[in-house]
Amino acid sequence: MTEESPRTTIDGGKATLELRTDGIVHLAWIRGVRIEEPDARAAMAAVDELCRSDAHPMLVDMETTEAVSRSARSVFSIPCAASRIALLGKSPVDRLLANFFLGVHTPPCPTRFFTSRADATAWLLATAAAPEPR
Repeated sequence: MTEESPRTTIDGGKATLELRTDGIVHLAWIRGVRIEEPDARAAMAAVDELCRSDAHPMLVDMETTEAVSRSARSVFSIPCAASRIALLGKSPVDRLLANFFLGVHTPPCPTRFFTSRADATAWLLATAAAPEPR
């Protein structure tokens, strides 16, 4: 793909989505968001629609997310078009939310938490071509 896809707003208005020129799907949640099950379902449907049948690495920008409901966390455990997922956060709350999800649920693909956008992107691009054991 030579052009970035346009950034679209996910149904419900709590996140945006785009396919970058480097092949990474970028899902960005708005600051201070409370993610509920309908938000999670809308986001995953949008990822699948954007990627069609091609799997892509995905960067999930969750900086300053306030909360993720139990039912939303369950939705995030369902496989989608992401081949691996980098969760990007900054605050201790972001880390807590990510660690709780990773400890309680089995992610559908290799998933890691990062506080550095550069490190997250490097991991996604370095591992995009080779499968990683879970």
